[in-house]
Amino acid sequence: MPIKVKADLHTHTIYSDGKGEPRDVIINALDKGIRALAITDHDTFKGSLKALEFIRDNDLLSRGDFVFIVGNEVRTLNGDVLVLCSEYPGTDNVPKSIPELLDWVAENNCVAVPAHPYDVLRHGIGDRVRRYKWHAIEVFNAGALPVFNWRAAKAARELGLPGLANSDAHVPDLVGIAHTVFEVDDLTVESVFKALLNNRVMTIAHYPGPKLIIRRLSWSIKRRIRY
Repeated sequence: MPIKVKADLHTHTIYSDGKGEPRDVIINALDKGIRALAITDHDTFKGSLKALEFIRDNDLLSRGDFVFIVGNEVRTLNGDVLVLCSEYPGTDNVPKSIPELLDWVAENNCVAVPAHPYDVLRHGIGDRVRRYKWHAIEVFNAGALPVFNWRAAKAARELGLPGLANSDAHVPDLVGIAHTVFEVDDLTVESVFKALLNNRVMTIAHYPGPKLIIRRLSWSIKRRIRY
């Protein structure tokens, strides 16, 4: 009997430009009812590796109601692409050219999803969503303006690709504010990927309220001042 689970597959930690430790992201995800989670720090799997340590130390996977997906938001030569993998591929040395990245993804049992593709303010790849073969498209990003999300959703419909909604949380409190409901056979990475490839997904598009927006902006300003 298939089960429905909430997934947030685009989040950040201190290992790139996020505020929280991986454990903070996981705890917030569980509190929000998110049962499939990916940490996708920019150009590194370090956040995911630290998350796996926390998951093992706290025996979270043994409960059977949580699955973690190793991730990386790769800054390609043309913009940002979410790379989600069934396991750690053993390196942060990921190709930056889209054609080479897609070959690498296939070789390493990963999937590739353009992140906020039409967000001209945050390194979207634009109409390259139509030029290459993707596994899905991020059609709703809680940090993107509505017009950018609308264009992404339109492209996914026209291309017949699954759409994902994600929080793109850089502050742990924002995890799960937008998410995708997956219809899976069981809570394993393989089952999540199978549901994605078969388009057994439903987006839950939701923007953060004023308090969360202020927290996100406050962190962004503090980080810019600090670095």
